[in-house]
Amino acid sequence: MTTAAATPPPGFGEPDTEDLRQADLPPVMPIAIGTLVLIVSGGILVAAQYGRSPNLTLPTVLLGAAALLLAVNAVLLSRVKVFAWPVFFRVFGWGLLAYGVITGILEFVFVFDHTPARLLTLFSAMLLLFAIDVPLMLAYSVGRWQPVDTD
Repeated sequence: MTTAAATPPPGFGEPDTEDLRQADLPPVMPIAIGTLVLIVSGGILVAAQYGRSPNLTLPTVLLGAAALLLAVNAVLLSRVKVFAWPVFFRVFGWGLLAYGVITGILEFVFVFDHTPARLLTLFSAMLLLFAIDVPLMLAYSVGRWQPVDTD
């Protein structure tokens, strides 16, 4: 029994205009994921030392590297001219609101739990980067596929 191979419709598998724009975009997602990995790794290192006096050197270095990556990402993204900026900022704004609430709740837990000042400062900075990085990823993921007004 033989089956006829179905031929794809014309234009199937060919890139559309949104696909072609992807080549000109900076590597925002890999950098943002790297930022998130550094933030989470720093938090894990601190949590692993729970119950004893934590050494904050490596988590602080990871936090600094994460902040640097986030700044690089912002600069790279700001240089993009052809992009669905209205959609990006709408998603980014709502994402900031949502993650701001999450971050605020976590910050309250740390304060309510009487977290020592050094740890609280480190955790607060990590939460701030987290609350910016995740909405950035969400907004970029949506904005990169939206049609762009060329008017």
